[in-house]
Amino acid sequence: MPSYLIVLLAAVAAAMGVLLAIVVTAHPRRMRRQRVALKQFRLNRERLEAIFLREANRRGKPRGVRWVRCNWGDEIVFAEERTSSLLTAFVQLSVGFEAIEGGEMEDVEAVSLIRDTTGLFHYEGRTWGTGGRALFNMGPDEAVERLGDQYERIEPLDVG
Repeated sequence: MPSYLIVLLAAVAAAMGVLLAIVVTAHPRRMRRQRVALKQFRLNRERLEAIFLREANRRGKPRGVRWVRCNWGDEIVFAEERTSSLLTAFVQLSVGFEAIEGGEMEDVEAVSLIRDTTGLFHYEGRTWGTGGRALFNMGPDEAVERLGDQYERIEPLDVG
């Protein structure tokens, strides 16, 4: 066998070995990262909920209303963005609004109706944050299902 073939086979074998090592070690690291993130979310949930309400009001959506109450539910679905691996928490909440005086929604009776909503939180670096983004009229399961081309559900982990 020519020496260049031996070198080529050795290079291919080495590359496959490196690739296998990356794949084998990446999964446990990813699982550990998810476990830490989920535990941090649960420990900081109350603070994150307050930030969410402040940011949701700042966003000004829906137009012409002010967020006056959020009743947080127990349902949380964690998912990972398919392209960036960004961890996201989809959290169940019910939202109450009031019309802003002089605004376009002031005479709309439906403003005061409680809305089922899903709040979004993201884990970047080593911390959770939120921009106050809400998905209205759907729960966390439905939100992840509808955004299935963007997110992959993370099965519940024992976070201890």
